[in-house]
Amino acid sequence: MTELTELLADLVRIPSVGGTPHEAGIQTVLADWMRAEGLEVDLWELPLPELTAQPGFPGMEVTRERAYGLVGRLPGTGGGRSLMFNGHIDVVPPGDPATWTGDPFSGRVDGDRLYGRGACDMKGGLVSALFAIRELKRDRPRGDVLVACVAGEEDGGLGTYALLDRGWRADACVIPEPTGLAVVPANAGALTFRLRVPGTSAHASRRTAGVSAVEKFLPVFTALRELEASRNRDVDPLMRRWDIPYALEIGTVHAGDWSSSVPDLLIAEGRFGVALGESPQSAKAALETAVADACARDGWLAEHPVTVEWWGGQFLPGRNPDPAFTAALVEATGVTPEQWGAPYGSDLRLLAGAGIPTVQYGPGAIELAHAPDEYVPISEVVTASAVLARLAATHCA
Repeated sequence: MTELTELLADLVRIPSVGGTPHEAGIQTVLADWMRAEGLEVDLWELPLPELTAQPGFPGMEVTRERAYGLVGRLPGTGGGRSLMFNGHIDVVPPGDPATWTGDPFSGRVDGDRLYGRGACDMKGGLVSALFAIRELKRDRPRGDVLVACVAGEEDGGLGTYALLDRGWRADACVIPEPTGLAVVPANAGALTFRLRVPGTSAHASRRTAGVSAVEKFLPVFTALRELEASRNRDVDPLMRRWDIPYALEIGTVHAGDWSSSVPDLLIAEGRFGVALGESPQSAKAALETAVADACARDGWLAEHPVTVEWWGGQFLPGRNPDPAFTAALVEATGVTPEQWGAPYGSDLRLLAGAGIPTVQYGPGAIELAHAPDEYVPISEVVTASAVLARLAATHCA
């Protein structure tokens, strides 16, 4: 347990925020650990221009000069099924450091908690997978066990998309995202959008001579809230755990360029939840129709409509295609864990879309991810590691 905690703390201390040099650098650290453990290692630089130009590329929201893929392979003794553990190494920015008790990348241990950005989402789960591989070395299963460390999950899924493009596959996969040790066989989707709301500039002292883009955004925002409510009235049973399974939120708003002028343009960017089984085309049409209807009810916007753009990460919903694999993971826990669908997007949809049965199971509560004083319970990391090892021992046999 001491070595597990030390490795997790070391990884948390690497501020591998998406798009930074540390996102690439942490892969080298992990590759060295894998080699020292005797795993076969595939570490490669991602061909970013090639990947991003492909029609199926899932989107990217930060600029990257360089990124790496990494797979460690524990070869089986022969004749068994393969299993992949897939974990992302990128983390979101820590936000205002003043909201943290200490250094956001401290890796500080307090009792059973290890603190730091990425401890919960999802370096704790990744360490669970790495130590499951270490346990499996003692009595190798017949099938191969892989651990994939991927970049760019937080802003679209670059790393897993590149992994599949390189040809890596397995007969099944577990993503040790923070699920609080629940079993999660499905994910909602999420699309990133941008609204441009037009107005007309004027001196603020004569504001009625202009049209405020801020004021014209208000009926559009109200229409989006109504759309969110209508889309969450009747949801898949897996999603009923959540008050709003398919959330629609405006994350950024920028308007105007001078305090004494009527703002002539407002740009709002947001995130739109996609329902299980829903196509992205259907989801986009629903939002575009809601915006168009709001514009039609307003004299100004009817003649100067809001435009909708789709950009950045495009997370489709996903569901494990093999209930038997979900049942195998449940059995490996040795308890009766909760089962639910996650309201956020993940790489599950890319792997399941490639025909690989995929389920999420890992340490830490999703409520702690992306939050100040993020932490993961070390005991849950240990438990998850033991469960993943048991699953591999049976699945790969």
